[in-house]
Amino acid sequence: MRPVRHAAPLLGAALLVPAVLSAQRPAVNRYGNPERVRPAPTTPGITVRDLQIRLYQFADDSMQGRQVGRVGNEKGTDFIAAELKRLGVQPAGVNGTYFQNLPFHRRRFTDHSRVTVNGNPLTWNMDVVAVPGARAPRPVVDAEVVFGGVQGDTSRQISAAQAAGRVVVLLPSPDGPRGGQGQAFALAPGAGPTASRFADAAAVVTVDLDRLTPAQRAAINMPTVASQPAPVRYPAPDTSIKDPMQALLKQIAQVQAQLYPQASLRMTQDGAARLFGVASLDALRPGSTGGRLTTALDFVDEPTNWGRNVIGVIPGSDPVLRNQYLAIGAHNDHVGFAPVVDKDSVRAFNVERNKLLLANKMKPLGPDLMTSIRVNMDSIRRIHPTPRLDSIRNGADDDGSGSMAVLEIAEAIMAMPVKPKRSVLLVWHTGEEAGLLGAAHFTQNPTVPIDSIVAQLNIDMIGRGRAEDLPGGGDDYLSVIGSYFDSKDLGDQVKAVNARQERPLALDYSLDEPTSWAGYNNIYARSDHFRYAQQGIPIAFFFTGLHGDYHQYSDEAEFIDYPHYARIANYIKEIAVEVANGPRPRLNGTKPVKPKQITP
Repeated sequence: MRPVRHAAPLLGAALLVPAVLSAQRPAVNRYGNPERVRPAPTTPGITVRDLQIRLYQFADDSMQGRQVGRVGNEKGTDFIAAELKRLGVQPAGVNGTYFQNLPFHRRRFTDHSRVTVNGNPLTWNMDVVAVPGARAPRPVVDAEVVFGGVQGDTSRQISAAQAAGRVVVLLPSPDGPRGGQGQAFALAPGAGPTASRFADAAAVVTVDLDRLTPAQRAAINMPTVASQPAPVRYPAPDTSIKDPMQALLKQIAQVQAQLYPQASLRMTQDGAARLFGVASLDALRPGSTGGRLTTALDFVDEPTNWGRNVIGVIPGSDPVLRNQYLAIGAHNDHVGFAPVVDKDSVRAFNVERNKLLLANKMKPLGPDLMTSIRVNMDSIRRIHPTPRLDSIRNGADDDGSGSMAVLEIAEAIMAMPVKPKRSVLLVWHTGEEAGLLGAAHFTQNPTVPIDSIVAQLNIDMIGRGRAEDLPGGGDDYLSVIGSYFDSKDLGDQVKAVNARQERPLALDYSLDEPTSWAGYNNIYARSDHFRYAQQGIPIAFFFTGLHGDYHQYSDEAEFIDYPHYARIANYIKEIAVEVANGPRPRLNGTKPVKPKQITP
């Protein structure tokens, strides 16, 4: 699931270890799942065992978090393609393969980069590192340094006006990761600690490198995958400015800010102290000024083929309708790896925080509640002080669950003695986490005629949905998004198939609302189906909700609700067969406007 970029992560801090752990880990956890499952042959049926066999492989550490543009994603897509070949699914990618490569490149800063204060250089990759982004940062030339306060605490920060045009230095939040365990922010190093309130700053510096080893500092500069930059939206002239030249200059500055984002830097305490010409940062107060900073951030772009969609097709049985396609999709990528943390402590903290969020109707937790969590975690650490370190966000639910469900559905349909009338198009999109890039590329460069796709079923995060995970969750929970929004016909098919289930699922349609409770805003536009909807294709998105392990090191195969997961996968398979055999769904939903219309 693609995150909302402007919002803080739902959960995230690297703290302490849970009390439930013991020196000897049990054979299975409290969900009945083992820590490991050995590879084994799968069966045509969609079963708990088969889903475990596949997902434990796809979300294994060897996949390195499957981040688009990195070798882990290549391994993950190779795994999917090998399974399709084994099942006898026909390739539907480019040039007779299962793959469709995307025009990605990797961007990294070189050792020729320089950061100076009053003309004196800081030591690159030791005193200071720069966080790569999808676009080159704007240069900083002789900009004044100002102490901005504490990251994430607006009560202890300067104003946006005070930050404009300056280099803002922020101390990390004291409520964040503990030192001495090699822990950093519980975010990808490339996620950047830049605060949105300082968008007009020349650069933002976070003083947190002392918590990292030299190797971890260098890892921050691991190449960031970038797609081709999107066209710049030129802002309208500011009519309140009477001087035409001043209005034009402001418009140019706004465009430049879009083309070149602010630099995001991370420094050691000593490096930051040099910015202010002091021995320690302790005496600084928000608004304190320092020297003049200049950057020369030299970067290189490296082409990569490690961003690719995986595409297969099961030809339909009807000689006419086989030229139409029911598309089923998931995304093959996740968010990769980051500095080492104690993953069990991350999960313990997030589980406790999630409980309080659920009890508080997802309202932000105040300082008192956060303090109670930290006190509890401190007592747990004394009981069990040994961490279980990890650096890989495995993405078992996001979207290993969807990816392996599509494979299971493919195997089940391949075993049918008579295939559905329409062809079934299977697409594992890449780059969903980078902005739905794989889905955008496929729908703009389809390997089948785009008008021949009658509907798209998107599966993203269907492995959880417990009551402990989200409001309204439970053994029968499933969110269906966008079906009635786009096509009443498709929505009715989805509902009718559920009514025929021996044990119908409790379908939640609440996320079709433009806004809903905190953390779920605009879910409709946050996964791959959205790119199909933009092409006028009816969609249905299946989802069991965000949870405390979302985008965390603890999103692992051992925490999936496999019986629930298997029920949902079987249900979606039956929907696929229904749509592939039934009337073509029309665009007759409640969404008012479509970029493209298909005539019923």
